[in-house]
Amino acid sequence: MSVLPESSGLLPYWLLVVVAFSVLNTVQCYNSAGFARRTFNGPTSGTEVTPFAGRLFGSWSFLSGLVRFYAAYNINDKNLYLLALSTYLIVLTHFAGELLVFGTMKVGKGLAPPLFVATTSVIWMLTQWSFYVH
Repeated sequence: MSVLPESSGLLPYWLLVVVAFSVLNTVQCYNSAGFARRTFNGPTSGTEVTPFAGRLFGSWSFLSGLVRFYAAYNINDKNLYLLALSTYLIVLTHFAGELLVFGTMKVGKGLAPPLFVATTSVIWMLTQWSFYVH
């Protein structure tokens, strides 16, 4: 396996950038629940964002990063492409529920980065499907 993905296009590199942030997020969430509290900062988040919830969020970040890592190096594999795409769809669904239903998030700087990354990735992956998946 090459250090960088061998496929053409920029999407594999984007996935690796997101993976790097996932690893950083995991480390931060395992060190302190404070990082998760910055993301989940809605009116009902005070009692729900515990150190355990932070570590769970960190574990999800690591798992989704691992899926995206494999997809970056195997971007032409239909199943890995779909699996990576599904990680972004799951996180968008999760954040929508936390924002609109459970009240643990609010629109602002805590939600903006993950919302931007997930939305950009979903749009990019859907529009570039035929370029990458053979």
